[in-house]
Amino acid sequence: MSNPTLVSSDEIRDRFSRAMSAMYQAEVPQYETLLELVEKVNRETLERDPVLAERLASHDELGRLGVERHGAIRVGTAEELAMLRRLFAVMGMFPVGYYDLSEAGVPVHSTAFRPIDDAALARNPFRIFTSLLRLELIESPALRERAAEILSRRDIFTTGARELIELAEQQGGLSNEQADRFVAEALETFRWHQDATVDMETHAALHAEHRLIADVVCFRGPHINHLTPRTLDIDEAQRRMPEMGMNSKEVIEGPPRRDCPILLRQTSFKALEEAIRFTGDHQGTHSARFGEIEQRGVALTAEGRALYDQLLGESRKRTAGLGNEEHQRELGKVFAGFPDCEDELRRRGLAFFEYRLTQAGKVGGTKGGEQDLDVLIEQGLVEALPITYEDFLPVSAAGIFQSNLGGEQSEAYTGNANRDAFEQALGAAVTDELALYAERERLSREAVLGALVG
Repeated sequence: MSNPTLVSSDEIRDRFSRAMSAMYQAEVPQYETLLELVEKVNRETLERDPVLAERLASHDELGRLGVERHGAIRVGTAEELAMLRRLFAVMGMFPVGYYDLSEAGVPVHSTAFRPIDDAALARNPFRIFTSLLRLELIESPALRERAAEILSRRDIFTTGARELIELAEQQGGLSNEQADRFVAEALETFRWHQDATVDMETHAALHAEHRLIADVVCFRGPHINHLTPRTLDIDEAQRRMPEMGMNSKEVIEGPPRRDCPILLRQTSFKALEEAIRFTGDHQGTHSARFGEIEQRGVALTAEGRALYDQLLGESRKRTAGLGNEEHQRELGKVFAGFPDCEDELRRRGLAFFEYRLTQAGKVGGTKGGEQDLDVLIEQGLVEALPITYEDFLPVSAAGIFQSNLGGEQSEAYTGNANRDAFEQALGAAVTDELALYAERERLSREAVLGALVG
């Protein structure tokens, strides 16, 4: 039985995400401009497309649109990652998916901490894409040992955060006052610090190996490097970013614009150059924090992902070096082979759908105990709603990283997936995202069919 004096993990997550957004707006004023842009584009899109507005409302997605964010951080040690798992668990966020970014030349592997059940996602689908630096991929033994020694000296969590995490685990949650203190203490882990923990020479050496390594190793904590609002029209948002004074990345990552959006499309304004102080009181600059926008579509099945990956691979040579308009045009040509109709996606098993009774289904039932969903949909008794993709794409994530870290790509890191090592560092297995979508679809199918014959 739940303790009535404890607030829900959903409530703590909602408080934390709002506090994080306020902090990031104060730290990166251009992020506030980004939020204004996305809000305007979303409002205009909904006014122009009332069918979309009605669908989002019926699918419990309209309410979450204004609060939806994902952030990204990068940590340096297994202990940091394992403690983050415990911190996020207090907020009802769990590790979903394993992402090997070494395949795109970035020396990290990652997971996404997020809520996993429908009610929690509807309340606030806050996600943190969390990457662990892979020191073993640094070629120089001396530099690798130096980085490990620097990381071993820091503690990215406050004493208060550690105490409240343990208290939440013991109590099964936190009281209202404890939850507020937890949010304040946890926020310190993600705050930007202008003071580096290393001298200029060490920063330069790590920077020369890879900018991301310098970003992880040289500071007191894993400052949040972006927060991402969700837009309903990423192409329009990308077009308007320069008008709002934002230096946008060259191309939108992910699939092309479609009538039936799939997976995830992402873009960003480029990382800002920020002043920092090295030890020894030397002044310098560091670029890591940027502003990202995302547009989410339907989650694809394993068969759908295989087709997506195949077409994306085919598109790379055709789109290399192109500006966004030409890139999207060529991408669209390649993806002409991917069905752009919800009914076809569902019938071919390429995407996940949630089944619900229509009003007619709720009052009329079925004749003869019909159990074929296609027939029930044709009869107007059942509707199939696309399940939103809640996760990430490794190639797109790497593309965002590279565009904001100088575009480096090192073959030395490529093809070094190691899920076992990541899960060992995490202290838990990551949940398979496809299994979550498949279970949601299965349960909705069983509920619909059970209600019709019950």
